[in-house]
Amino acid sequence: MKTLTCTTPGTFEYSETDKPELKKDHAIMKIKRIGICGTDLHAFEGTQPFFNYPRVLGHELSGELVEADGADGFSIGEAVTFIPYFNCGECIACRMNKPNCCVKMQVCGVHVDGGMREYLQVPSRTLLHGEGLSYDELALVEPLAIGAHGVRRADIQPGEFVLIIGAGPIGLGTMEFARIAGGHVIALDINDDRLAFCKEKLGVAHIINALSTDVTEQLSEITNGDMPTVVIDATGNQKAINNAINYMAHGARFVLIGLQKGDLIFNHPEFHKRESTLMSSRNANIEDFEHVIKSMKAGLVKPTTYITHKVDFDKVKDNFESWLDPKNGVIKAMVKMED
Repeated sequence: MKTLTCTTPGTFEYSETDKPELKKDHAIMKIKRIGICGTDLHAFEGTQPFFNYPRVLGHELSGELVEADGADGFSIGEAVTFIPYFNCGECIACRMNKPNCCVKMQVCGVHVDGGMREYLQVPSRTLLHGEGLSYDELALVEPLAIGAHGVRRADIQPGEFVLIIGAGPIGLGTMEFARIAGGHVIALDINDDRLAFCKEKLGVAHIINALSTDVTEQLSEITNGDMPTVVIDATGNQKAINNAINYMAHGARFVLIGLQKGDLIFNHPEFHKRESTLMSSRNANIEDFEHVIKSMKAGLVKPTTYITHKVDFDKVKDNFESWLDPKNGVIKAMVKMED
């Protein structure tokens, strides 16, 4: 089967590798779509934490189920996606029903080889039914689940002002699920085109360019002087994360979905006087995936509007680097294996 490997930062190579042989309690998917996410882009750049080379990237996947063992309720030939976080089932996190932050976590396409190949074998327990969704939609379930999990961590209540920093694909999904939870969403980004997308395509009422000199004043005006009671970072940008404390209401929750390599640096008195709650949000759980699929089926989320670039698998090597350039306006690039 044809496989694309990121051999070193900045380098992809196509090769012929063996098709997987079915193992006990595993399933084999014939890959149909591969969504390109920030993790893939950062891996290509060489800035992704917890990463080693060479690596086959790709974890936003959909495909056709072609072989399976121990996959009760699934049928050969059906459209599927899967949960790409392979947990151990035994550590303290798994025993606390938090498999998303398993001590021995193996994320597909990060810690173990992913789906930039024709066939991928995954544990059968990670499979998810396609529920009539298209291959494009199914490949977008995982990134939406990331945002849905962060929103669930924040425990957003109806009527709360929710500031979401970063209008990339993860941030956009976070905005959608914050809205579904009843929050009044405020989008903060440095890209006017992304902010316009939030307003025009997602119906976000409040948008702010982070390069403005009066961000705090704008937030105060929007929130009637209170400031947002939930702040969620979806940038993974150190400056954005460290500065976000200034945007929080007293008693607010700050959820970090984005991940960066550096230190968190807050002014302690500013953080302390607010009695702030700081949370990280890693990956997602089955509840989040199910919530996403249900919301997509109900038409509450239409993620295919995020797809701005689409290429065939054999063109990925030639196009990938261009997706890093903000001038190209990439929101979500989708790789097509076949229909």
